[in-house]
Amino acid sequence: EVQLVESGGGLVQAGGSLRLSCAASGFTFDEYAIAWFRQAPGKERERVSCISRSATTTYYVDSVKGRFTISSDSAKNTVYLQMNNLKPEDTAVYYCAAGVLMVAGAEWRLGYASWGQGTQVTVSS
Repeated sequence: EVQLVESGGGLVQAGGSLRLSCAASGFTFDEYAIAWFRQAPGKERERVSCISRSATTTYYVDSVKGRFTISSDSAKNTVYLQMNNLKPEDTAVYYCAAGVLMVAGAEWRLGYASWGQGTQVTVSS
């Protein structure tokens, strides 16, 4: 059974940093891509970043490029999202998901995804 547990969220001032962790079990990183999504109050869930199987390729949405870094540690079966220079608009519940990465040009999405429970990130101005 695929299980994902996020941690590392919290309250931070604008310009600060947080590192989110996604502890995975029930599969290996050779099987599925891992992605981070977020959902702000009153908004639809949006993609943030994705790391492909075996960590060969990473993807970011434009709004976080240069500020967020996704990485994985296969020995710990954990994926990280390092978030620097945080902005109030980054405030959301952040979810990690495991699934099949589908790429078309510059666009990517995660199919057949399993989800974690989410972790709250709040950035104060």
